[in-house]
Parts: sequence; structure tokens; C-alpha cells
Amino acid sequence: MEIMAALEAARSVDGPLVVVSDSTYVVHCWRDRWWEGWLQRGWRNSRKDPVANRDLWEPLVEVFRTRDDFRLEWVKGHAGDPMNDLVDRLAVRASHEGFGASGDGPPSPELLGPPDGSVPSRRTAGPVASPAGVVPSPSGDSRVPAGWPVAVVGLRSASLADSDRGRSLTQQLTRILAAQRELHPDVVVVSGLRPGAEEIGARAAAAAGIPLAVVLPYADPAAGWGDAARARFEASCSAAQQVITLERKRPADAEGRRAALARRDGWLRSSMAAAVVVSDGRDPEAELLVRRFTESLGDEVWFLDVPA
Repeated sequence: MEIMAALEAARSVDGPLVVVSDSTYVVHCWRDRWWEGWLQRGWRNSRKDPVANRDLWEPLVEVFRTRDDFRLEWVKGHAGDPMNDLVDRLAVRASHEGFGASGDGPPSPELLGPPDGSVPSRRTAGPVASPAGVVPSPSGDSRVPAGWPVAVVGLRSASLADSDRGRSLTQQLTRILAAQRELHPDVVVVSGLRPGAEEIGARAAAAAGIPLAVVLPYADPAAGWGDAARARFEASCSAAQQVITLERKRPADAEGRRAALARRDGWLRSSMAAAVVVSDGRDPEAELLVRRFTESLGDEVWFLDVPA
């Protein structure tokens, strides 16, 4: 739908046009010219897989190629931008009530969804399953948690979770997860419980009442942690609905443990339906996760910036 929105805007406006979107998938395709590689490779991405949504991308790429008066700008979603918040409320309402709206002025209040980012009640009765055809694990790995698995990764910090900034991030993430549960009742939060972003993910899952699955790169990753951090780690593992250990043997040295963690991150990128990445915009490891999860999951990645 993010692709369709940009395409319909281009079709509707003949003159100079700036489309402002919170979709990194769409904006980066135009800004970084991903489409040129797609065309060179016969509509295959960098992993040599067929480009998803090609039927929508082809006419939009034609706009990229032929219209010098068209450009895209990115805006962070759910971050207080008035127009982004407005169209988000319209989109949520339309997705649940089954009708759209158009016009050249502000919409009437009854056309808007709730202002707090939550999802309105559905008119249909009973639970709603995840969209037909969704396969959360492209790899087919039986260890992947059933349902709609959402990984929480990002900045590593021993002090972040218990700070004012960490509490603010936990509240933001709790709201995002609660909204995801309305769209995907079978949502599962996936965390490795490392101090920082992953610990915040586990706390937000508990606050939102969403099942937690723990994915460990190797056995006993908390060895060497402080007593308090290890106690929190063990409590979260005990409360999780599933604990997955990807490699049985703990690597003997720091280099081996870093390599195993990188393999775990690769497993998450290939197995998750979506991800939330927490970054302060400066930490190189967190920023690398931003890039790599965006490349793998496209528009199913949310970004949480650590408050200054």
C-alpha cells in the first residue's frame, strides 16, 4: 500500500510533486536507486530473489525514470508529524472499516481513527487471523515461533533499560506492539535479551501482554554478566513461551561469540515477519542493524530513536 500510495499520487498530479512517506522501503528505492539494480538483474533483488510486488513497482519505477519533477522525502512515522499522523489515522480507519476517503481539505473527525496510534475496534465479530498468504519464515525453519514474529534488536547498553530514556522507549514500543496485535492477533515478540534494546523489547512485550520468544545465539550467553542482569535474563527466559538456542556450544573467545551473534542476526533477518530496531543514530553496530534489517524486511521495519 505504501507503493500504491506513491503511485496513485504520481498518477493524480501532473506537475511538480513531492511525496512524503514514512516508508523507508519506498523512499530508499527512489533515493538510493535500488530500481536500477532490479532492472539490470531482470527484476531480481541483491539476493537474486524476485522483487516482491513487481506489479506495483514497475509503473512506479517508470515514474522514477521519466519524471524529473517527482521526488520522495522520508518522514519518521509515529513521531508527531501532523500530516503523517493524520494520514496514518485515515489509513488505519480505512483498513478496519472498509471504506476510503478523498478530498482537498482536512477530513471530518468521524473519518479519522483514534489519535493515540491505537487501532479502532473492528465491526466484524471474532478474532481476525493474519493476512492470507503471509509466511513469516521464508526459510521454512521449524524453530521460528508460530504466528507473526517481530524481532526487537538494536543498541546495546547496560544502563539504557532502567533509565528515563529506556522507560520512554518501553512505553513507545508497548504502544506499537499493542497496535500490531490488533492487526496480527498472533504477534510474538522475539528477543535475545541482551542489555539495551533487546531487554526493552522483552519488557514491552510483557507490558502489552504479548507472548515472548527468546532466541539465543549459543548456550549460556549471559555468562559473565553481573548478578542483576543475569537474574533479569533468567526471569525473562522462564516467562517466555519459547527459548530457542541456535548453537549448542558457547564459543571459546570473544571473536567467536561475535560471529555467532552475527549469525543469529542473520537468522532473524531471514525468519521474522517484522522487526523493531532501536538506535541512537551514532552507534555503528545499531546503525548496521538498521541497514541490514531494512534490506531484508523492507517496509516491515520500525525505528525507535533513543531520546537525547
